Amino acid sequence: MAMEKFVYYGMLLDIYQSLLNDSSREIFKLYYEENLTLQEIADNLGVSKSYIGSSIKRSEKKLADLESKLHIYANKKQLEAILDSDNITEIKDNIKKIIEY
Repeated sequence: MAMEKFVYYGMLLDIYQSLLNDSSREIFKLYYEENLTLQEIADNLGVSKSYIGSSIKRSEKKLADLESKLHIYANKKQLEAILDSDNITEIKDNIKKIIEY
């Protein structure tokens, strides 16, 4: 589960990172891309570990909220799955479902 969470939030960060402020984006990247611990990030930035934890939680919530409204990640995953099909009718039907959603 932990690895799946890292992959999920890493993907959301790729999509929505410009919607986070600079500080939140930096902390989130250090945690999710550089795999630094909360304490390592806190030490590097000269802030408390609890501040880092709170920042990550706020960013996770914001990214999840954005995804729940915009569905960019979900649509991307659906489109990737559609690419595996050779059936043109099935491809068209599935793309139509995404567009109409």
